[in-house]
Parts: sequence; C-alpha cells; structure tokens
Amino acid sequence: MKEQLMTLKKHILTGTSHMIPFIVAGGILFSLSVMFNPAGAATPETGWLAGLADIGLAGLTLFVPVLGGYIAYSIADKPGLAPGMIGAYLANSMGAGFLGGMAAGLIAGVVVKQLKRIKLPISLKTLGSIFIYPLVGTFITGGIIVWGIGGPIAILMQALTSWLSGLGDVGKVPLASILGAMTAFDMGGPINKVATLFAQTQVDTLPYLMGGVGVAICTPPIGMGIATLLAPKKYNAEEKEAGKAAILMGCVGITEGAIPFAANDPLRVIPSLIVGAVVGNIIPFLAGVLNHAPWGGLIVLPVVEGRIWYIIAVLAGGLVTALMVNLLKKNNMDDGPVKVAEDDGLDEISFDEL
Repeated sequence: MKEQLMTLKKHILTGTSHMIPFIVAGGILFSLSVMFNPAGAATPETGWLAGLADIGLAGLTLFVPVLGGYIAYSIADKPGLAPGMIGAYLANSMGAGFLGGMAAGLIAGVVVKQLKRIKLPISLKTLGSIFIYPLVGTFITGGIIVWGIGGPIAILMQALTSWLSGLGDVGKVPLASILGAMTAFDMGGPINKVATLFAQTQVDTLPYLMGGVGVAICTPPIGMGIATLLAPKKYNAEEKEAGKAAILMGCVGITEGAIPFAANDPLRVIPSLIVGAVVGNIIPFLAGVLNHAPWGGLIVLPVVEGRIWYIIAVLAGGLVTALMVNLLKKNNMDDGPVKVAEDDGLDEISFDEL
C-alpha cells in the first residue's frame, strides 16, 4: 500500500512540476494587470492592461489541462498525454477545478495503460502509440467526465448555492467558518466559486461578507509562501520558487497560487489552508470589517473599512496556515520532477513505416 501511494505521489509530482510554470507565469501577469488597473481591484476590460490580463488568464486556464496531461503521461507515457489533457480540460470546463483535472489525469493514465496491455498485430503496433491508444483513451476518459461526473457536479453546486442562501440567520462565527473553509478547499474550483460568488453578489448590501471572504481568498497562497520561507527544507526547489510567486498572487486575490502545494501534498496542505482561511475569515466578521469590492487580497485596502483588522486577519490566517502545514510536513526528499512511465520508443519510429 505504501509503495502504491509513493507511486501515485510520483505521478502527481510529474504533473505539478509541469504545471507550476503556467500558474507562476499566468498568475503574475494577471496580478500585474489587476494591480495597475486604474478602475481598482477588478479584471481590466480595456487598453493594454486588458491584453495583459488575457495573457495571464491563458496561463491560469491552461494549467489544469497540463496537470492532467502530465499525470497521465507519467502513468502511460506519450499515448496518455492527449487523453489526460482533454479529460482535464473537460473536467475544468464543467466546474470540477484542479481536483477534477487531477482525477481526469489519473483516469486517463490508467485507461491508456490498460489499453497498452492489449496485444496488437505487428502491423498496427506503430499506429497503437500515435493513433489507437490516444483516440480510444480520449473517448473513454472524455465519456467518463462528460456523461459520468458532469451531472453530479452541477447538482452539487446548485445544492451548495441553495444551502448558503439559507444561512442568513446563522451566527457570524459559523457562517465565517463555512465560507472560509469553502473558499480555501479547492482554490478557485467549484466549491470556492460558490462561496466567493455568494459574497460577491451581496457586496452592495452585505459588505461584511466580502470583508471576511476577501481575506480567505488570499490566505492560502500567502500562507504557503510564508511556509516556504519559514521551513525551506520541507519544499523542493520548484515549490520554493512558487512560494515567492504565491505571496504576490495572494496579495492581489488569486487563490490559485496555492494549488501547486495542494496538488503535491493534498492531505497535509488542504486542511492547513482551510484552518488558516477560517481563522482569517472569522476575525473580520467579528471586527466588523467591510469590503466594498467584489475581490480579495491586500489590493482592496483602499475600499476596506477597518483596514487594520483586515491586515491583521490576513497575517493571522497566513501564519496559521504556514505553521500548521510545516508542523505536518516532513523534510523534502525529492528535488525535481519524476518520470515514472517507461518510454514507448515512439521517438525512434520512422513515419515511412506507416
């Protein structure tokens, strides 16, 4: 069992090592577009900043397919790349976020690896690697995503939205805890979006909701960035670099900066993110902080009432996340991407043989 878990971790590490540059490049460029937006904390819609935002969003859109594709590549080699990327793209477009992308990559890798066990005639062996396995693997993986998990995800999101809408009479601490936990759980995924949209759509009438959620949006990346600074031996070189970028992304309200850490070690990282976000969300709720922007991070400070408590909440939530995750994590033993699957020899194939 332990060996199987280690193998699974190696597959996920391969996916995240290829994903990190997309999050870092896309996240920083998008952060800069928001920081320099004269209209305030929002996505620029006109001028060169809108173009910069589009470039950044491209990276933040592509990282999920890349994650799924390279997890499948690690399991099944090159034939798994297309099914993994396409499956992860479908999962993300249906609202499953990066967790759905990881699941799609694992499904695609297992499907293609099983397909490769089928003995093909010598005349079809070359076509198997570049045509049959990717084609059939994509169809099976895509079918599972589209016809299998798509409907349940939509039903779950509708149920969560209705549930949150009915929590109007709940006390501030329970409500803050629920919204903080949901915001940090999947970092830009469907559960995060339900919580943040719930607060954003009521920013004009109940600005205290964004006062807390604005903090919970930024504590996951800021907390993980602080964690890499406090205990660098617990993180590999890529994670330490991602930690620096995560702090910047957190300051401008991009929760996705914590995803590389959560993907590499979800059982330790995600609970730490949730606890930190809950702490960060409760403080503004109790202090009466009001955030008049439908955004999060420190970039919204100009429109925040109760700025001192807002800043204290960000620091407290980030430190709680950093201390908890570093307490749970062991020293890092891997310092680079891992490639598990064996080469299928595709590079040596001459297309004259087809």
